[in-house]
Amino acid sequence: MLDNATYTPRLKAAYASSIKAALKEEFSYKNDMQIPRLEKIVLNIGCGAEAVRDSKKAKSAVDDLTTIAGQKAVATKAKKSIAGFRVREDMPLGAKVTLRGDRMYEFLDRLITVAMPRIRDFRGVSGKSFDGRGNYATGLKEHIVFPEINFDKVDEVWGMDIVICTTAKTDAEAKALLKHFNMPFNS
Repeated sequence: MLDNATYTPRLKAAYASSIKAALKEEFSYKNDMQIPRLEKIVLNIGCGAEAVRDSKKAKSAVDDLTTIAGQKAVATKAKKSIAGFRVREDMPLGAKVTLRGDRMYEFLDRLITVAMPRIRDFRGVSGKSFDGRGNYATGLKEHIVFPEINFDKVDEVWGMDIVICTTAKTDAEAKALLKHFNMPFNS
């Protein structure tokens, strides 16, 4: 899908054709470089206690995240030993991956149009999860809402953190950018 040199992700094309112009008009930017754009999307799965009991769980999380992202995920490791939690230094405890470019737009498209509608009792994502600098963070309770994950082969259902980093200076600009991408905000 991403191998074709002439292929452009749907959201990237929409950004270039209409979203950029709409944001420029809405916030009356004088320069095109002021217009907010997506910078990266960071996905994270934390295994926690399951990874401490069984080291295969962290590998399973890395494999699942690699499948979802379409890019190799790396294992996150403990920075220091904590005897009370039975955690040793450098023990794998989860997985993370950073998406940029075409893969980032592809993932955002799949998240908004395919995964979020499959969430049980979904009423939209919070419009208040911005950090004050134009970055948005949300979480999923189950990673199995992505169609790439074969439900029958899943040994553990993981929660997942999704952080969308933008070049916006304020939360209002970032929210407007994500609204143009059809992010389903509930407020």
